[in-house]
Amino acid sequence: MARFLIAFALTLTPTLTLSAGDWPQFLGLNRDNSTAETVAPWKGDLKPVWKKTVGESHSSPVIADGVVYAFYQPKDKNADALAAFDAKTGKIKWEKSYERPEFKPPFGNGPRGTPAVSGGKVFTYGGTGVVACWDTKTGEVDWKVEALKDFGGKNLFFGTSASPLVSGDKVVVLVGAKGAGIVALDAKSGKTAWKATDDPASYASPTIINEQIVALTGSNVRGLGTDGKQLWAVPFRDLLNESSTTPLSAGGMIFASSVTAGSIAVKVTSDGKAEKVWENKALTCYFSTPVVVGDYLYMVNGSITAKSIVLRCVELKTGKLVWEKKDVGKYHAAIMRCGPAGKEQLLMLDDNGFLTLFEANPKEFKELARSKVCGNTWAHPALVDGKLYLRDDKELMCFELK
Repeated sequence: MARFLIAFALTLTPTLTLSAGDWPQFLGLNRDNSTAETVAPWKGDLKPVWKKTVGESHSSPVIADGVVYAFYQPKDKNADALAAFDAKTGKIKWEKSYERPEFKPPFGNGPRGTPAVSGGKVFTYGGTGVVACWDTKTGEVDWKVEALKDFGGKNLFFGTSASPLVSGDKVVVLVGAKGAGIVALDAKSGKTAWKATDDPASYASPTIINEQIVALTGSNVRGLGTDGKQLWAVPFRDLLNESSTTPLSAGGMIFASSVTAGSIAVKVTSDGKAEKVWENKALTCYFSTPVVVGDYLYMVNGSITAKSIVLRCVELKTGKLVWEKKDVGKYHAAIMRCGPAGKEQLLMLDDNGFLTLFEANPKEFKELARSKVCGNTWAHPALVDGKLYLRDDKELMCFELK
């Protein structure tokens, strides 16, 4: 990547040592819920190529080198488990776990953070604050760090939910402790590489934008150097401390959203200062990260009380609403951008288990295909080599979309 020149358009490329055909972390290779793969409209109901029973979790599946990884709580155990499955057949390769204290958050047990795969290792961040490094071939745990306990952080109401971020030879996690709001661990040893900020934690996963770590914490949209140096911050606090969406690089700006605070677009100036470009308090994203197509944002908005979400197309430069489609789910629907530039389409998996393909069309909502594919789900799907991997509250599944 080019060095960080803020006057130029921001790009997003996490430093993962994997091929472009993988989906190795939360929201995909670039952590922006996008893929260059094209999805053709299908007819009738989609049927799974394979499905496997897994434990409770809202963690999303990830795929690397032909292997699907699922992170969950084993049945009748106080533990976090990681399992590896053959991506083509669903055959299990291994399943390993570690014990941890009992934790029963509302709306389902098990981890919510999604694993990250890099350099022959899988990094996880469990709901009780345990960061672990697993070997991809054997499943053995190389090291484990009890981040909340070690750094003095307090767990969140729904448990630690932000996915780990691999940045070079470090693993970055949100802890929320004084002096350790954000922590980087050495990927080989688990030893502390650096710690920074007093920000409380959020449920939002950090990302990398032009060699900066960008995080939506419990109090700010914040940029850090990969060495932990604090570079800029814009106050942005959710009244319920339920910020859950990943920041996006969009049109030379950084976009962030929350369930009560709405959405903001931030621009970092040439002198390293950050300023708010626009704010729209009606654009309340709960835990669905929007996607960018051209000059528009496509997002799912809702609230904790409405029990109904709205799909919206929004003008990127101004935050103004272009169109909306109501009642696309209860609380959550994951959106994925598919196809090459200029030929994008959008896939949406809602929390009722319906998969919808629709046009990336700033004029109107135009559905291309729709099918019931699973039970209730809050996990994001992953698309690799024409196959869509997803999970509901009971099973991990693979669907052919070629």
